[in-house]
Amino acid sequence: MTTCVALLLSATALLIYELRAYRDAWVADLATQAHLLAGASVPALFFDDARAAGQDLALLRHRPQITAAAVYTANGELFAHYAPEGATANLPAHPAEDGYRIAGDEIELVQEVRRDGERIGSVYLRARYEVMGRLVDYLAILAAVMVASLVVATLVFNRLQHTVTRPILAVAAAAREVMEKRDYGLRVPKTTDDEIGALVDAFNNMLLEVGRRTEALERSNHELQIEMEQRQRAQAALILADRRKDEFLATLAHELRNPLAPLTNSLEILKIADADPATRERTRGIMERQVRQMVRLIDDLLEVSRITTGKLVLKRERIDLPIVLRTAIEIAEPVLRERRHEFVARMPDGPVWVDADATRLAQVFANLLSNAAKYTDAGGRIELEMDVQAQCVAVHVRDNGIGIDPRMHGAIFELFMQVDRSLERGRAGLGVGLTLARQLVEMHDGRIEVHSPGLGHGSQFTVELPLCHDPAASRRTPERPASGLTPSVPLDLLIADDNVDFATSLGEVLEALGHRVMLAHDGVAAMAAARARPPAVAFLDIGMPGLNGYEVARRLRAEPATRAALLVAVTGWGQNSDRERAREAGFDHHLVKPADLAQVLPLVESVARRALQDAPVTDRPPG
Repeated sequence: MTTCVALLLSATALLIYELRAYRDAWVADLATQAHLLAGASVPALFFDDARAAGQDLALLRHRPQITAAAVYTANGELFAHYAPEGATANLPAHPAEDGYRIAGDEIELVQEVRRDGERIGSVYLRARYEVMGRLVDYLAILAAVMVASLVVATLVFNRLQHTVTRPILAVAAAAREVMEKRDYGLRVPKTTDDEIGALVDAFNNMLLEVGRRTEALERSNHELQIEMEQRQRAQAALILADRRKDEFLATLAHELRNPLAPLTNSLEILKIADADPATRERTRGIMERQVRQMVRLIDDLLEVSRITTGKLVLKRERIDLPIVLRTAIEIAEPVLRERRHEFVARMPDGPVWVDADATRLAQVFANLLSNAAKYTDAGGRIELEMDVQAQCVAVHVRDNGIGIDPRMHGAIFELFMQVDRSLERGRAGLGVGLTLARQLVEMHDGRIEVHSPGLGHGSQFTVELPLCHDPAASRRTPERPASGLTPSVPLDLLIADDNVDFATSLGEVLEALGHRVMLAHDGVAAMAAARARPPAVAFLDIGMPGLNGYEVARRLRAEPATRAALLVAVTGWGQNSDRERAREAGFDHHLVKPADLAQVLPLVESVARRALQDAPVTDRPPG
């Protein structure tokens, strides 16, 4: 189209130019001819010689294009004329104005004749104006040129089209495929180094950059999705933990109220003056059991806290596992007997040595036996079986109780998780026992597993521990704490605690053993009592009014009379940091409330024995 339009414009301009040139040539030719005739006709007009003028006009027979000619006088009368042989002149009666005129296929020209500047006549010429033939010829030539030019342009176009459009089509195809397949690794081959090549390079670079950004965006979206999933899981875990916390607090309140009720009733019974000794003894037993229950609940919580914070240290030694299991059975025996279960224990006759903390392992198996007893209806069957293998020993605790849903096998070892929360189950505990058992077993390089076919089909807990094969290790067995001691030497003791009931009750116990006890309920009173009668042993609470226990200990260490006293911190704070702070203040021992007499009495007795050894022979009591 571009070539065709250019050729048409060129041909039209050329044709117009040729027509004008053809016209101008004819006009110039006729003007020259008329000028010659005008010069030749001057004498004839001057002498009125028409025959001479006719002879001059007759010379035009050599110009076949001229169809008529004439000479007119100054008055416009025809003076002489010419017409080709056999043709009619058809001359005008009077000449027109000077100049030329084209009419159809003829051209007429009038030229004046002058002599000495005076007009004496006119020359008239008429000739054939064959412009149509010439126009047809030119059109034919231009048509041939245009056809040839278009053929050449087409050939050139077909070749250039592939050079120009092939890369563009390739870019378009690649763009379409990228949109459909999201494959940003596609590239368009570069064939030239011109503008098209620059376009291909730009497109390929664009694909590379888009691919990088898309990959980064997808990676970011993937990471965001993972983070959202983690946050959702964390949120779900927080919701679950919050729900378990509420359930735990409710259970804790319930479990703590259970011992408080019989304790309150027992106190009322003891207020009755005429209660018989048997009733008082039963009441004392009830109070002891309920206090032990409360201590056990608090100890479980403290044990879990110590393990999760990494502050629990095992006292591992080579021990005989059957002895540990017998200790656990003795601990769980009251609940087994209370629920009238049939209990069967199968253990090897010989020793089975493991490297472990005997107290902690006994705690694990006692917990498993207690759980089996609590979650088995009265009159059920509980079995404990030991299976000694090549590298390890497995202890199985089986019951035919309520069983565990297989979906809960992993969850029951989580903190505060309870499988059965029904009110009918009664005292189900705080949900920390299995968590504590699993953590203690793992600290012994062992593992604990549970298997249950389902609800109502009982359950089995298996504890696997590595065997100890060192024959050179000394045999160690768990020791039991002493339940009471008889004092060797009466001592002066100081008990300072703002809890009047605790201080009074502990003082009565120690006085019953023959010691002399001073009571104080604030730090200032404790210092006054110590100065009045320096104690051999001082039991000091930390959070006392006036002066706290740390300050009292520092002052006792600073005074010569009390510097050698045995200082014992008795407090509810039991973290390692609390023990370290007590040691820095000058305390020798750190006991966590409620302090057991099995902890208090050996400390007092150790001082009494040392005093007995240091006393003169005459001052020592007999025996």
